[in-house]
Amino acid sequence: MSQHIKLKKGYNIKLQGAAENRIATCEQSATFSVKPDSFHGIQRPKLLVKEGDKVKAGTPILFDKKHNSIMFAAPVSGEVANIVRGEKRKLLEVVIRADKDVEFADFSKHSISEINNLSREDAAKQMLESGVWPNIVQRPFGVLANPDEHPKSIFISAFDSHPLAPNYDFLFKGEDKYFQAGIEVLKKFTAGQIHLNIDAEGEVSQMFAHAKNVQLNKISGAHPAGNVGVQIHHIDPINKGDVVWTINPFGVIQIGKLFLEGVYDTSRLVAVAGPEVQKPAYYKTYTGANIENFVANNLKSDHVRFIAGNVLTGSRVDGNGHLGFFDNLVTVIEEGDKEEVFGWVLPQFNKPSFHRALGLMAFMNPSKEFRVNSNMNGEARSFVQTGVFEKVTPMDILPTYLVKAILAEDYDDMESLGIYEVIEEDLALCEFVDVSKHDIQEIIREGLDMIQNS
Repeated sequence: MSQHIKLKKGYNIKLQGAAENRIATCEQSATFSVKPDSFHGIQRPKLLVKEGDKVKAGTPILFDKKHNSIMFAAPVSGEVANIVRGEKRKLLEVVIRADKDVEFADFSKHSISEINNLSREDAAKQMLESGVWPNIVQRPFGVLANPDEHPKSIFISAFDSHPLAPNYDFLFKGEDKYFQAGIEVLKKFTAGQIHLNIDAEGEVSQMFAHAKNVQLNKISGAHPAGNVGVQIHHIDPINKGDVVWTINPFGVIQIGKLFLEGVYDTSRLVAVAGPEVQKPAYYKTYTGANIENFVANNLKSDHVRFIAGNVLTGSRVDGNGHLGFFDNLVTVIEEGDKEEVFGWVLPQFNKPSFHRALGLMAFMNPSKEFRVNSNMNGEARSFVQTGVFEKVTPMDILPTYLVKAILAEDYDDMESLGIYEVIEEDLALCEFVDVSKHDIQEIIREGLDMIQNS
């Protein structure tokens, strides 16, 4: 039975520069990459290619020794141009110089009726070999899904409530048959429900509204309403020992294309947005694209920060850096390396803030969109307990005490305070409103790793 969840806590950060619903043109990116750090749970990635090797889209290029059946595939065809390593030879990314026309590795094609007759084992085998399996994330811990697990349910969030998030209706227009085919494949992996969660306050794509064999749930409220972790908490909570899988709509569509067309197709739209973008729009590309051509001659200034993803959970990249596996947004904001005199104490009219005393305009004009920079407006200091974390976390947990339990390495308290219910993105707003300027998301990941490895 479908549910309507009304969230009363949270906060929407309104920024200038949302992408217009149009597809802009530019020269296709010359290089694409696969970054192991896009996937939590990879511990010992093993390369299957070397520099100079030729690959097709769907050619396996690495796997993780912990789950050696899960292949990570090339997003495009071309030549392996660079294998980038960091300290202690840690593998950072595999860069592929793309062909002008993408060639695909061949996988088995199936009609819808054939998909329905496939066994779980046969479906898993094709997904594992082709590169689509890493789309599936396992809760708790937010790690790569274990193919041997049987999740009690699968969750798909059909909207994104992060700042400047892409419009899903525009992003996935015309992909209806692939989305439905992906749902039919995913049905084989759980005896429970596939929960498809839509925004009760906005327009809903017909692709989602007419999807079959799913439980359609409505979610209303401010960010993080679009976070799948918040949705799980209110619809089918995770207890110790439970396993739930999550996947975004792009991953479902990619699975559908694999089985219907027999190809690992990473073609996608990427939104380029933010206050420093002259003409925010969408661009056609592939997973792991180099962002250089998207931002060339499209910036208001050169003193900017590029973020692969959104301003809350994204990662900083260079102007010729690559997007991660899950990224469908490039955010560009002003670099915040200028100090402000008494900026930490004076009321502000040009900055978004959850605190009324500091962000007057955000409360006087709730619809105002702000131009922001990367300045933290403060530095790390002793942990100040204000109770504000609880006001932006629409979950029945106590985030302040959870963070303290992680810092104290108190395993019992971490479990009792809800560590199994969250990953970094679910408490990213706590980092935004924290007057103590702690890296809350980093602390949450440390806690998850401690529990998982204990």
